[in-house]
Amino acid sequence: MSGVKQVYLFTEGNAEMKKLLGGKGANLAEMTRLGLPVPPGFTVTTEACVDYYRKGETLWPELEEEVAKALQALEKQTGKTLGGGENPLLLSVRSGAYFSMPGMMDTILNLGLNDKTVEALAKTTGNRPFALDCYRRFLQMYADVVLKIDHYHFERALDEVKKMFKVQPGDQLSEEGWEKVIARFKQIIEDNRQKFPQEPVEQLLNSIKAVFESWNNQRAIVYRRLNNIPDDLGTAVNVQSMVFGNQGEDSATGVAFTRNPSTGEKVLYGELLFNAQGEDIVAGIRTPLPMSALKERMPSIYDQFDNICTKLENHYRDMQDIEFTIEKNRLFILQTRNGKRTAAAAVKIAVDLVEEGICSKEEVLLRVEPSQLVQLLHQRIDTTLALKPLATGLPASPGAALGKVVFDANDAELKSAEGEKVIMVRSDTTPDDIHGIVAAQGVLTSRGGMTSHAAVVARGMGKPCISGCEAIKIDPKAHLFQVGEQVVKEGDIISIDGTTGNVYLGEVPMISPELSPEFQKLLSWADEVRKLQVRANADNPRDARKAREFGAEGIGLCRTEHMFMEQDRLPIVQEMILAETKEERNKCLLRLLPIQQGDFEQLLREMEGYPVTIRLLDPPLHEFLPNLEELLIEVALLKERGDNPSLLKEKEYLLKKVRALNEFNPMLGHRGCRLGLVFPEIYRMQVRAICQAVVALMKEGLDVKPEIMIPLVGHPRELEIMREIVEDEAAKVKKEAQVEFNCPVGTMIELPRACVTAGQIAKHADFFSFGTNDLTQTTFGFSRDDAEGKFLPFYVQEKILPDNPFMVLDREGVGSLITQAVTAGREQKKELKMGICGEHGGEPQSIEFCHQAGLNYVSCSPFRVAIARLAAAQAAINANGDAGQK
Repeated sequence: MSGVKQVYLFTEGNAEMKKLLGGKGANLAEMTRLGLPVPPGFTVTTEACVDYYRKGETLWPELEEEVAKALQALEKQTGKTLGGGENPLLLSVRSGAYFSMPGMMDTILNLGLNDKTVEALAKTTGNRPFALDCYRRFLQMYADVVLKIDHYHFERALDEVKKMFKVQPGDQLSEEGWEKVIARFKQIIEDNRQKFPQEPVEQLLNSIKAVFESWNNQRAIVYRRLNNIPDDLGTAVNVQSMVFGNQGEDSATGVAFTRNPSTGEKVLYGELLFNAQGEDIVAGIRTPLPMSALKERMPSIYDQFDNICTKLENHYRDMQDIEFTIEKNRLFILQTRNGKRTAAAAVKIAVDLVEEGICSKEEVLLRVEPSQLVQLLHQRIDTTLALKPLATGLPASPGAALGKVVFDANDAELKSAEGEKVIMVRSDTTPDDIHGIVAAQGVLTSRGGMTSHAAVVARGMGKPCISGCEAIKIDPKAHLFQVGEQVVKEGDIISIDGTTGNVYLGEVPMISPELSPEFQKLLSWADEVRKLQVRANADNPRDARKAREFGAEGIGLCRTEHMFMEQDRLPIVQEMILAETKEERNKCLLRLLPIQQGDFEQLLREMEGYPVTIRLLDPPLHEFLPNLEELLIEVALLKERGDNPSLLKEKEYLLKKVRALNEFNPMLGHRGCRLGLVFPEIYRMQVRAICQAVVALMKEGLDVKPEIMIPLVGHPRELEIMREIVEDEAAKVKKEAQVEFNCPVGTMIELPRACVTAGQIAKHADFFSFGTNDLTQTTFGFSRDDAEGKFLPFYVQEKILPDNPFMVLDREGVGSLITQAVTAGREQKKELKMGICGEHGGEPQSIEFCHQAGLNYVSCSPFRVAIARLAAAQAAINANGDAGQK
């Protein structure tokens, strides 16, 4: 794209250019503007990456010319020359997308070294082993990232040379040793029929291409899919002059957070390695030291860094994740970004930033991901019991998990797909292991620190992780690890506690989480701004109680069929279904009446003062009877044996009835209001049970608010008849009890026809509740069970659909029908109450749609009530266009 600037010096950018420069490039430019000690450099834009793919994955002359001009400016800034024979300029080449994708794309360090410049670097620094170490690192990274040669070959060669020279762990090779390593590395490149270029500019251009291409490596694609990041954004490339943390004991490299990313505590939290490069700490190859080590050994540098951390946090108004290098007692800042954090930390940091006067309530409400809150509702290990840990490592990501031990990411993915819970155990993880981390319940590594790849990725996903657990000795070939004499084999169960770092053999007791005061405070702020009410889907007192604890403002869906499935009444339900006459059926219903009344009394009692929407029986009757295939087998076996004719006769009768009730497509068959129309006595029994429960509770002085919902209405006449039946039975109870009460009657809108005739249906309804699970099925013509098991993952992967429509509401189709129904319904009845009670009621994007569509409430599972409260607040803030920045 001739004429469009696609390379920017750090001095030319700022934080507002994040879309063009990527997060890393924009922040490097911003820190340069703030006068912080940032090594100079330049950024090749995300637009250049997009153009690279448009042009068939090749660089073009105009871009190469811009890179050359930026390189000249960089040489002038540093007083060094790329490929220079006296004071060579060395570069790092790093990715940097608009959305942070830690470890998913590629990096190359020490670029510019060759057989000539390595000697110049040795002369300039007076440290030839250091120069040779840098050269072998560059050879390995260039071969891995650009030439696509597996890094395993280089690791093996390095280990062999170290053994040859009898180097102890933690010690460095001699000059002769490094020369031997470099020679071996060059030979590996030749053996793979590749060529290592001695020309630094060629190295640079090839590295820029390789980083562009890493945008579409497998791990980056998986990460984007997991985090809903668009595939067409591209990555920027940051070219920066090298600073060296491996020049001796007065040099170091580290990663630090301005607050604890696990707990949110306001304390400088991080790790560093002396005499090391950044790759050493992120890769988890060496177990790093805490920041207190820097305070002890370099107090003035520590104070300088602490001040910079405070400045950056105040400037960005959020917790920062900062990479730094110390070269010969000089501090350099290599990167800052908003830090990944656990849900507990996100909530605490959000509340603290408001109370410290840094941010407004609205601003922090938008910062916390609603889906993160699920992590806070996870179980943890019961520490009150006298449990003896098998081993202890670093508590890298909180939470508890148990599962079978696996040692390979592919095995973790495979076993998880088969329904097994697994814990992935590794020496350390690499970005290529991301699919295993996704599949596993938790991660345990023997090496690495709190900022290693495994720790950062696990924290972002809300999975427990223990890193640096050096007591475990892993033998991946034998598929086992040892702690002393204890051997743990693949498939054995272990439990891990990412909050304490403890590893336990076998399954240990877990307890429910406790919600922090900060959690409650954040949600109270959400309640102040949200417009949507949040109810819960609950069918029993236990779920209703839990929903109230999480702040539910009523029950939006009570599925009465779940009550019928309880073992104490299922035989009566089956007897009622098998009844030959209405009289026989009514006898069974009379026996069910007091049981149902007790169910409703318990539920209404738990939700005193709040509305409870009770859906009358919805599924087809055959669902309460034995399985047809199992009955066929049972009858066949009884016939073969011939020893129990009375049982055979009973089973044959049952089989006949099941066959009569069986349907080719039960989801579209005799269910919902169709059942109530054909067998009104069933619905009358349920209505009477609800009304008698209301009377009983009113006599106790309780304020109860029942709502009766008729399912699967597609025609206004269906609801008209059903409403007459409900009102007639309710009137009888009121007359018998001499008590007056209000019981609104509404319908579940879950068919496309109901949406397009909503104005007519509204004449007979006090409320609409959109059942988006069935509405999605009937709009798409999908059978959910079949679709999700067979082709929906393919549809999402191939971008035929942006999301699974059963998880994220389809706005264009299903959403359009809902909007149409809302408009038509309220034209008929201005104050018609409307809500949603499908699974979408707890999904943030779908909740945003509900706010925009003008619904009154959403209803979701009890454990998603907190998510819905926060998402509803975010929808209201975004609709007002007010982030509330101070």
